[in-house]
Amino acid sequence: MLRQRFIMDTTGLTDIQARQSLGQDTICAGMKEILDLIADARLHLQISCYVPFPSVYNELQEFANNNNCDPEVVAKIDTWLVKKTPDRYEVQIPSRIFHEYVSYMRERINKGMNVAEEAIREASRECLIQNSQAKSKHMVEKDIDREVVGSVVNKFRNKYRSALRYGILDSAPDIDVLLLAKELDAAVVAKDYGIQKWAEQLGVRFVPAETFPRMLQEYLRHTSR
Repeated sequence: MLRQRFIMDTTGLTDIQARQSLGQDTICAGMKEILDLIADARLHLQISCYVPFPSVYNELQEFANNNNCDPEVVAKIDTWLVKKTPDRYEVQIPSRIFHEYVSYMRERINKGMNVAEEAIREASRECLIQNSQAKSKHMVEKDIDREVVGSVVNKFRNKYRSALRYGILDSAPDIDVLLLAKELDAAVVAKDYGIQKWAEQLGVRFVPAETFPRMLQEYLRHTSR
């Protein structure tokens, strides 16, 4: 008997690729299908899927409600996911991990700042060009707002998110997922690269959200023989 434990991040149930692999087009249908697999795995294989409480649990509830999922989906979350608050006082993490994390955060923040500076310079150059062709200050401001600043700000936002957030633990639920996995010696199921990166640092097994449903299907297929 396998008796494995998995810690579910929100992306473990909401990942687009995961639901597409199950032939589902909507978020709610995908969540329902994955939860049904989790139910079968729990009943037939004693595989337990945990969700950090209240952080990730609340995220899943909000996700289901915001997408107008059937009450059955919410009921399945309550029934088949084991809610547990990670022990934030007793779980020990090497100080080297936090040292590396602080250094990594500083590096990412500097990259974000460089992207911002690049966007400001680009906007300034465009402003000068527009100013040289305009007849009045009002025309300059209007043209800049419509044709320059809007597009520059959009590009800046995308670049900033990519430079600063990719590969970083940027929320309490992310940390709770890792702490609970460390506490229970369990695997993490997530899409988030930040969780994957720090799971490797902590020596925690990581399962990509898109492959998790197929993994459960494979377990169940061999059990039924």
